[in-house]
Amino acid sequence: MKIIFLQVLVFNQNKCDFCGTCVGVCPHDAIELFESALIVDEERCTLCKNCVVVCPARALEIRDEE
Repeated sequence: MKIIFLQVLVFNQNKCDFCGTCVGVCPHDAIELFESALIVDEERCTLCKNCVVVCPARALEIRDEE
């Protein structure tokens, strides 16, 4: 039996200061930033973790999907 864990990128709007750092490091242009919203295109996002690593507010994280 093979167990597969699925992961998702989670955005915490309460922590985000909307600086745009995550947008600049995404190699797949999967992140769009608006005045008070951040949108991740799940079809383009490869979970490379670049955005998670550079986020100064720690508003992004990758979690196992439940």
